[in-house]
Amino acid sequence: MTDVLNVLGTKLEPCSMDPLTGFYRDGCCNTGPEDRGSHTVCVTVTAEFLAMSKYLGNDLSTPRPEFRFPGLKPGDRWCLCAARFLEAAQEFAAPTVVLESTHSRALELVPLALLRAHSRSVKEE
Repeated sequence: MTDVLNVLGTKLEPCSMDPLTGFYRDGCCNTGPEDRGSHTVCVTVTAEFLAMSKYLGNDLSTPRPEFRFPGLKPGDRWCLCAARFLEAAQEFAAPTVVLESTHSRALELVPLALLRAHSRSVKEE
């Protein structure tokens, strides 16, 4: 079995264990055929992004205990759908991207240059 790659072509690093993220809730932005939303972009959410997402109908800040979802607050890392990231970038509300933890499949929807423009090195956080 080969390692899963990030957008930099290296091993995919975990995104967040607290809150536990990922389509498979494994802490990584892993994806597969059942992940129709392509939850592949690891981001550090901001208040601006959370407000935009809620306005557009995807409330990520309200806890949903029935889904074991604690609700996100600014500074939390989360595996975001690639299309939602594009939408946020178009609305000038894109959260910060963690390239080392962003799955290579994100590149099917989001250009690497756009991810880089909104990125920060893990070492900078």
